[in-house]
Parts: sequence; C-alpha cells; structure tokens
Amino acid sequence: MQPVDFTTLTAACAELRTGWLPARFEQVYQRDRYTIALALRTFQQRGWLTLSWHPQAARLCMGDPPPRTPDTFTFSQQLRHQLNGLALVALEPIAPWERVVDLQFAQRPGEAALWHLYVEIMGNYSNVILVNQDNAIVTAAHQVSQQQSSVRPIQTGAPYEVPPILTNAIPALEESFPRWQERLSLIPAALKRSLLKNYRGLSSALAVGMIQAAGLDPEQSTESLDLAAWQQLFQRWQEWLQALQTEQFHPGWLASGGYTVMGWGSTKPEKSVQTILHRYYTDQLNEQEFVQLRHQISQKLSNILKKLLVKAQDFQTRLQQSDRADQYREQADLLMAYLHEWQPGLTEITLPDFATNQPVTIPLEPEKTAVQNAQAFYKRHQKLKRSRAAIEPLLAEVQAEIEYLEQIEVGMMQDHYQTPDDLAALAEIRDELIQQGYLADPDQRYRNPTNSSPNFLRYRTPGGFEVLIGRNNRQNDYLSFRLAGDYDLWFHTQEIPGSHVLLRIEPGAVAEEADLQFTSDLAAYYSRARQSDQAPVVYTEPKYVFKPKGAKPGIAIYKQERILWGEPQRGKAYAAVQAAEK
Repeated sequence: MQPVDFTTLTAACAELRTGWLPARFEQVYQRDRYTIALALRTFQQRGWLTLSWHPQAARLCMGDPPPRTPDTFTFSQQLRHQLNGLALVALEPIAPWERVVDLQFAQRPGEAALWHLYVEIMGNYSNVILVNQDNAIVTAAHQVSQQQSSVRPIQTGAPYEVPPILTNAIPALEESFPRWQERLSLIPAALKRSLLKNYRGLSSALAVGMIQAAGLDPEQSTESLDLAAWQQLFQRWQEWLQALQTEQFHPGWLASGGYTVMGWGSTKPEKSVQTILHRYYTDQLNEQEFVQLRHQISQKLSNILKKLLVKAQDFQTRLQQSDRADQYREQADLLMAYLHEWQPGLTEITLPDFATNQPVTIPLEPEKTAVQNAQAFYKRHQKLKRSRAAIEPLLAEVQAEIEYLEQIEVGMMQDHYQTPDDLAALAEIRDELIQQGYLADPDQRYRNPTNSSPNFLRYRTPGGFEVLIGRNNRQNDYLSFRLAGDYDLWFHTQEIPGSHVLLRIEPGAVAEEADLQFTSDLAAYYSRARQSDQAPVVYTEPKYVFKPKGAKPGIAIYKQERILWGEPQRGKAYAAVQAAEK
C-alpha cells in the first residue's frame, strides 16, 4: 500500500487551507480503532475531515460522513469534550520536511490557539495527539509508555515532544546541479536507493515516479548515467521542489493502481487530492477487510459443511440398514409358518419364499428355538422401523442445513474486491451467520439488518430490461418477497444453490427470447453451477414464489415454472463486460 509521503501531505494540507479554513468544529466520530472524522462547517459547505493513524494507511483528507451507529470510543469522546464549539483556525506543519500537521483550534479566527491536535503521519509510528496551551498531552490515539520507547514516550500529562529530527540532507531549490550530482554519485548505488538515502522528504513511490519521468530506470546504477541523464533527472528534481514551494500540484491515478500528486505517469487526472486519498485508502482498506472476512467465513462454512456431510452420510447408512426391516419380518413369518421344519442345533434353515417359492436361507441361533429366533427377528424389525422414523426427519434437517449453507456459499464466489458494495454484501453474510448462530460475535457488533435498499448486482438485457441479482440471502429475500412486481419474472437454477434473479418488466412490455436467455445465463453464472457448460434455470412469476414457514433466509419454493438452459460462461462474459465498463 502506497504511504502518504511529505509531498502528498503538503498537497492535501494546501487544499484544506484553501477550502476549509477557518471552519467551525461541530462533531467528532471515531469510525474504528484507527480513524476519526471531524465535522467542519464553513460559510460555504460542511464536510468530514478524516484523520487516520493506521499503520499502513495513515492520512489526513476529507471523506464520507460516518455511519449512523453509536460511537463508543473514549478518544473521540475526549476530543468532543475539549473541542466542542471551537473553530479550526490553522493547519500547519510543525517543522520543515516533517510529516506532522498541527490543527489549531481557537474561540474564533485571529485569536490564539487553545488546543493543538497533532496528526503524525509516520507509518507504524502514526498518531493523533491532543495538546493544550501549556504543551501538555491531554489525550492520544495511541499512548506510548517508557517501556515501549525511551526515546519518545507519549502519555497523558507529559509534555509533547516533536519526533526525532531526520539526519538526511534537506532538499533545496538553491542547491546547484554539480553539488546535487556529487552528493548522489559519491557512493555508487541504484538511483532510487541513492535518492532515498541522501535526501529527506522522499518516498519510494515519489522517487520511482521522478526517475521514470526522467526516462530512467530506478534500479540502474548512478555510475551508468551520462551528463544528459543527470540533467534530465535534475530537471524533475527542480520541478518537484517548485511544486512544494508554490503548492501547485497535479493529482492523478497511475496505471499500476497507485496515485501521484505530481502528475508524473498519470493516466487519469483527478481534480482534488482529497478525492484521491479518500478513494485510494478506502479501497485498499476495504480490500484488506474483504480478503480477511472472506477467508474467515469460507473457513467456517467449509468446516461446518464437512461435519454436516459426515453426519448426513451416517444417517443415510443407518437408513440403508433400516431397509432390511421388512426382510427380518419376512424371515420371522417363514419360521413361524414352517415350525415343523426346525430341528434343535440348526445354525441356518432354508425355506421356500411365500411369493416366489424360491429358497431363502435364514441364519439361526442354535441355542434358541424356532419361536425364539422368530421373536428376535420381529424385534429387529420393530427396532429398525423405529430407527427409520427417527432418522428420516434428522436427515431432512441436516440436508436442509447443507442446502442453506451452500446457498450462502454462492454469495462468497466473488474472489476479489471491486467496489464498496462487495464488502457491504460480505458483511451482510457475516451478520446473517452471526444471527443464525454459526459465527461468534465477541465484540457484540451484530445489529439487525438496516432497512436500506440492498446493493443488488445490476445488468441490462439486449432488450433494455433491468436484471437484479441478489448478492446474499438477505438480498435474495428482499428481491423475491418485497421488491418483485406483478409483471416481473423470477429466475433460479433448478435444484442448484444460487442467487435469486429478477427480470424487471414494465407493464405492457414483453421480454424477448434473447432477454430470457441473457437472464438465464446470468442466473447460471451466479450459482454453484458456474463451472459447468450448462445448467437448468427455472423462471416463473413472483406470485408463484413462496417462502416456507420457518425457513432460513434465502430459501424459496416455486411452482408454475418453465425451464431454460443457461450457459454460465456466457454469463461470465456479460459480468466481465460490465466490470470493464465501470
């Protein structure tokens, strides 16, 4: 993950000073253990300033409003208590070339600051610290004791100390080309390494962008550069320093998925540094959470399904054994009918079957009489009948649970994070599993699903009709039993776990064969049959789709259905085209 370097932080602060100072502090909300959001209001606008001390994604930028859920963190409560009603009047670096920003709060613009909120963007050492007028630490996002650091402890009541001063040379526009070249080439090394080792204020991403913008390879040795190459690189160096001095930046996205504020190698320019920082780090953190959550849920489902399949196999084996119940009764009847054929000490007896007259060999216990052997067979018959009556509902229950969990697995088929909707859909699956008792909730974070409209997958058929696809069981239920209209068509793979699919049809409109086939292909792709060449897909009107009483989320039965053969690979191609268009 690309860290916020000094250049990016400078660009972000320059934009904030232009558009958001002075601003009234109205509210604070802590999103998680690493991120808070400050509500700021100016005469022109209101927004949320994100401050993060995440080890990989520390940043300072404008972001989205927080969710409407209670904030239970102590740090945000302390900030709210101390800063309530004040104004953010300044946003300044504490020292040249330091990635520490001082957010100053006063009663009104022009007055002395009453509080300083220091935002330290320093990788694993990032922090947000509230300091009063006497330079005493009142609260900190991350307290650092003497045992953790003898160099710079951070504890409530202690004086605030700036981070240790960097020892590298300070970049300067006034530095001459010969001196700059001499410093970099004094010890032969890779060009990128030489820049990072000799000067402060540079990050790996910035150094690579600068070198590549000069038409050079970051890994080539400083010994291999001729005068023209050195001059080309120095021109980019000066361009960087001028941008810092004038605070004129050119934010944009890189083809590699990263970003730049210098415009070097940008494939898509962006208007605001705030937009870039917010989107990049939100997506990166969402992707991390998506991968972790998907792995957690997949492992849990896999373990549960293995146990259920073993249990189902055991029940089926016992049912197969109970199939011999009638055989024991028939053997007992034969013994009772041919008592005169029995002789003491027999270990088996062969008698003609009542229906076929074919010989039937019956094992006997020699110490028992024929009547006693027959009674033993009758007892086995009754026992196996009772066993079947007890096992059949248990097997049905296990099979229903397997079907339900396999239905949940359909929502887990997406391997990669693409949009925030993907993470939201996965979080809904987690909440459902918590509600159903399959996952523990040690933090008591489970809440009943909100009433907000689900973020379905959406497609357009060749005829222009909208297709909605549920991402999980909550969305499947919402789509089938709340959203579906009288003129729509409901699709699902036949006897195969899959997403509920709805073809939206306006009154008076008629879906053509191509529209039905398109929807069937998507229904086949978003099911457990997605690796097959073909899969049977049923479709019917929503009024013929029902939820059994007491059924788990996502379970539905239907009637009056018609069948089409969907091709999952065509559905995959449709999904790939839509993803590319986004």
